[in-house]
Amino acid sequence: MTTHIIPNDPLTRVLYIDLSKLKFWITPRPELFEAAMGGSGVAIRLLMEECPAGADPLGPENPIIFAIGPLVGYYPLASKTVAMFKSPHTGNLGESHAGGRSAVAIRMAGYGAIVIRGRSEHPIFIEVDGDRVHFRDATALWGMRNSFATGSVLRQLTPGSGIRTIMRIGRAGEKQISYASVITETYRHFGRLGLGAVFGSKNLKALVVTGRRSLAVADRPAFRTAYDEIFKTATESSLMKKYHQLGTPVNVQPLNAIGGLPTRNLQSGQFEGAEAISGESLAANYLGRRVACAHCPVACIHLAAIRLPYPNDPYFYKTVMVGYDHELIYAIGSLLGIGDPVGMLQVMDEIEVQGLDAISTGVCLAWATEALEKKLITLQDTDGLALKWGDFATYMEAVKRIVSQPTDLYKAMAHGSDHAASIYGGAEFSLAFGGNEMPGYHTGPGCYLGYATGARHSHLDSAGYSLDQKVVGKKDAVLTPDGVADSLLEEERWRQVLTSLTICLFARNIYTPETIIKALAALGSTWTAEDFTRVGVETLRLKYEFKVREGFDPAKLQLPDRIYETPSPAGPFDESFMRQAIARYNDQVHQ
Repeated sequence: MTTHIIPNDPLTRVLYIDLSKLKFWITPRPELFEAAMGGSGVAIRLLMEECPAGADPLGPENPIIFAIGPLVGYYPLASKTVAMFKSPHTGNLGESHAGGRSAVAIRMAGYGAIVIRGRSEHPIFIEVDGDRVHFRDATALWGMRNSFATGSVLRQLTPGSGIRTIMRIGRAGEKQISYASVITETYRHFGRLGLGAVFGSKNLKALVVTGRRSLAVADRPAFRTAYDEIFKTATESSLMKKYHQLGTPVNVQPLNAIGGLPTRNLQSGQFEGAEAISGESLAANYLGRRVACAHCPVACIHLAAIRLPYPNDPYFYKTVMVGYDHELIYAIGSLLGIGDPVGMLQVMDEIEVQGLDAISTGVCLAWATEALEKKLITLQDTDGLALKWGDFATYMEAVKRIVSQPTDLYKAMAHGSDHAASIYGGAEFSLAFGGNEMPGYHTGPGCYLGYATGARHSHLDSAGYSLDQKVVGKKDAVLTPDGVADSLLEEERWRQVLTSLTICLFARNIYTPETIIKALAALGSTWTAEDFTRVGVETLRLKYEFKVREGFDPAKLQLPDRIYETPSPAGPFDESFMRQAIARYNDQVHQ
């Protein structure tokens, strides 16, 4: 009899935590991992079990699910954690992935998934240390202005340096801003769709997990062979080289060259300041460190070091380390017209301090800037801030006001650009899809279909931007609505397999089906290509089932007019193209 479960693997254990009762229990759930691997596949099944239909995303009945996959702790580049919840930002599926040390810590603590229910009566943080769970008072941490300081305090309060993960929220999460993030290991995040707000709604300041277990290997020679092949490909081939050298900011200049870099709220696809904020420029002038997630030899996390003077002291500076990537450079740089790299990095740092998702924050600020230009809002609405393209100092103040909310405008912006546009106008230039603000690619219909139809409304769901770029400059290459929809559906189904294994999607070309089968077999787990197909199809179908159950209707998706008005590298497309492609995708995803 074949088995999908690694023998004697604690991965099949689920830790349940009830914040309302301050209780916990551990339940083996082998049937979940046998059917769905782990990660996204297990998380969506647990979400369907735990989240009642119509649940208030900020109510105690909305669960938080963390899940990891069977390769975690064994192989390089397999160290992501999937978080799943009902999103307060979109009202349906909330799913966010983070690297760092969280996945390895959860596995070494002895779990494949953690389910957090209920709501504490007062601020707390949870400390998980193997089979022990402690509920710690967090009243003194609640309201701390700086998310970095919160992490520093928690490191002092909880032992386990090197074998521990600290996931915490900032003031944005406490204020339940719908796109608040959860910060883990300082420079990694569960960024999108508002997990930080769900933490805040539960009075949960942080989750600390420490793991001290060791892992057994069924076939040591086979494991060594599989491990060495993956490690060698990651470190010696060209597949991961760009991520180590420049990271995802390597995309900035090529996208700008073809007209695919969203600029000034997508009024253009090219930014005159692109070179100054490019990956090459930042690496040459500001790169301070490269950081890697646990069990990753690539180190794609790039940190800029900037020196900022203290007030009234011309000779005393502080050095600030700021994480950056393509999405942040787009959302805080070109989209806001900021070509000053130090200014851009300072806005990024303020967003980090507050605990916000950078993409949604940037898109909201871009909408507000254009809305102010068009006189849809006033200086009274902005609390006197004259938002202006490129004015990073004013944008820094606006970030603070999204959290402090001194006016009704900022209260509206705290729920996203579409919500603000529904009150003040400007929906035609609110760059959100399914309620989630768009990432940094204006390449053509493929990218926008991916944003509209992807389960997370993310560019990482189906990589439509890559499909667009395959036809750029090719006269005979034509994208059709059905062709784009079918291609993106096939890719999204395969990515369900990768995220169920919790493999970093940057390593998707390393972890081929053959490589995955070999890697799992060395651990004593037997999977086939047919099993992968089943997991991919079923996981995506369940995600859509949850979305539809919670009110998502593809036919009612609002697409901003701006995407048709600004020329795209893949050529012109229109509303009818997009509607046909959305309908095709929706028909096929349920089959």
